Amino acid sequence: MSLLVNKHEFGEHQRELLCSGGVAVIVRDGNILVCQRTRHQTMPLKWEFPGGKIEEGEQPRDALRRELEEELGIQASVGGEVARIRHDYRGGAVELRFFVVEDFLGEIENRIFRDVRWAKRADLPCYDFLDADLELVKDLAAGKIV
Repeated sequence: MSLLVNKHEFGEHQRELLCSGGVAVIVRDGNILVCQRTRHQTMPLKWEFPGGKIEEGEQPRDALRRELEEELGIQASVGGEVARIRHDYRGGAVELRFFVVEDFLGEIENRIFRDVRWAKRADLPCYDFLDADLELVKDLAAGKIV
């Protein structure tokens, strides 16, 4: 694994873990898939990588495969874990496990997002990403991961 980051708000204790999530860094032809949240979601219009909550008793890769089918209509071959990030938001902490996905069956269809795009690595920092994703975005843009 390339990256382990603990991010805490200054002057505060580590917050209770609210949830764990499996997140995909989907790569095709050197580009990375990014997704924009809708206006009605928490943290509206922020960009993120696809994925979601790991349910009780679910393995992270299985959760990610399920989420990618629900969100994008693809059957993904989930590769290795490339990062694990814990981020403290005001309401609690999230732990995100990022996995590379280089192969999948089906055509990507936007089922839940405002927008879905293939982005060049160098352009990733131009998107307004969720705070929890920012360190990973920098490393992806710099070519340090994947």
